[in-house]
Amino acid sequence: MTAVLTRFLGAENLDAAEDLVQDTLLKAMEAWRIQGVPNNPSAWLYKVAHNKAIDWVRRHQNQSKILSKYQTRLDETPGEVFAEDEIRDSVLRMMFACCHPSIPVESQIALTLKTLGGLGVLEIARAFLTTEETIAKRIYRAKEKIKEQKIKLDPPSVFELPQRLNSLLHVLYLLFNEGYYTSSGDALIREDLCAEAMRLNYLLINHSATNLPKVNALMALMCLQSSRFEARTSVSGEIILLEHQDRNKWNQMLIQKGLWFLEKASTSPTLNEYLIEASIASVHALAKRFEDTSWDKLIALYDVLLEIKPSPIVRLNRAIAIGYAFSAEQGIKELQKIEKLEGNGHYYVALGNFYLRLNDYGAALTSFQNALAKTFHTQERELIEQKIILSKQGGLPNGTDFPTAL
Repeated sequence: MTAVLTRFLGAENLDAAEDLVQDTLLKAMEAWRIQGVPNNPSAWLYKVAHNKAIDWVRRHQNQSKILSKYQTRLDETPGEVFAEDEIRDSVLRMMFACCHPSIPVESQIALTLKTLGGLGVLEIARAFLTTEETIAKRIYRAKEKIKEQKIKLDPPSVFELPQRLNSLLHVLYLLFNEGYYTSSGDALIREDLCAEAMRLNYLLINHSATNLPKVNALMALMCLQSSRFEARTSVSGEIILLEHQDRNKWNQMLIQKGLWFLEKASTSPTLNEYLIEASIASVHALAKRFEDTSWDKLIALYDVLLEIKPSPIVRLNRAIAIGYAFSAEQGIKELQKIEKLEGNGHYYVALGNFYLRLNDYGAALTSFQNALAKTFHTQERELIEQKIILSKQGGLPNGTDFPTAL
């Protein structure tokens, strides 16, 4: 509703559109409590939002540009204004407006989550481990940029599309990652964030101008990663690492969808980070057992990814793959070559795991203690504390291994 109303009222009136939607939802809470939920809740909401928008336009008749733009739709029914195609097109336009290059990336993310993801300021702040004030400022700055730059909700031109699309894909990637491995709180996964990222990405796939290989590659990555949700935590919420996951719980429909999108993405001669990351996810998805994982193939893919996206985190994952492909000693050597990960808990967990495999319990204990000092996620801390206990006891019971791969 926000996207549709903003399209008609203009991006400069985004605040007004959001207020109209909030008023509509408040009215629904009051009316439905007394009268009950209507047979068609969406139609009810659209009608009320439509009427409130008409009232708002008439109160602001001095803004002739807005009035003339909306006047042509005043006589249409709410169902026509909020038709499925209209909603989809309006959301796409809003996505590109949120990701205008003049808006800082952190503000793009915050505005997209608030406007299109349906998340509140508090939720966004918690998801990204910052304060409500910081998020509110980012959203405010984004809206001010839209007003100052007079950003329109028109589809970007063929010249503007690549830059805006790259920025938008980055936003969706970060949104999905935050849901896939939540940075704070008690829950490991926030499926609502992942689902929203997938929904918005799917809108891009269903538009001819944005149904491009890299968009399909990101969708492939999301499908393959989300296929493991049910197997990643126990009933009580404890983390289940990749080696110990029940692969019968992996969602085969999502895996097949992911492979299908990956095949579509592979038609491009140009490599991109989403294609390589999706290919890495497919190696795990196609292994019937952890022991069947093609570590050699993973190392080769990480080598390519390093050329496209050189980062300490990619080097970390590559080092872990090397440790499983060859030996724990080799894994430790590769990990020790990496710089700028001194504050990363996963780095020390990886070291600790390899030291455990070598029965070097003192080095393992030190590594896990370093990891605990740099980890704030509740479930991760619990897992690391278990490994500290095992290290102090001088070994793992029954030869059980605790790999780093999540």
